Amino acid sequence: MKEQDIADLKQLIEFLKEHQVAEFDLDRGDVKIRLKFKQEAANANGLGDLARLLATAPPGVAQAAAQASTAAGATPVVAAQQVSDPDAGLHLVKSPIVGTFYGSPSPGASPFVAPGDRVSKGQVICIVEAMKLMNEIESDAAGEVVKCFVTNGQPIEYGQPLFSIRQS
Repeated sequence: MKEQDIADLKQLIEFLKEHQVAEFDLDRGDVKIRLKFKQEAANANGLGDLARLLATAPPGVAQAAAQASTAAGATPVVAAQQVSDPDAGLHLVKSPIVGTFYGSPSPGASPFVAPGDRVSKGQVICIVEAMKLMNEIESDAAGEVVKCFVTNGQPIEYGQPLFSIRQS
């Protein structure tokens, strides 16, 4: 390889590490490159959880923590861990499927649960419509509903937090 090719490869590797890319493949003629990076445990939560953490933090704290950690050479994920979360320790009920969230059994009906309500394990807390099937989602913990992270009719992803529950 030429010196310029090696320099370009080093630059690519730094870029991929900086943006926390787990895997990269390049196939260009006679050159084939496959890079795999070991992911740290802090990255396991994903960008959706990072965005949620930063959104729930007080505006000044989240921005200051992100700027301080970036200036120190850390990644934004580290900044999210440094932010003091007032809802730390809450149980998250996550979506088991991809679909559309509905908080009530029918349009105009009262919601299954609302913040402040007490729920028991196995109680239906919402519906997720997937492929024209209505799937009742049950609480996997008993306690008080603290927050609903999604709105009625919103498309949701697998593993996306739906509710936070303060367990009793």
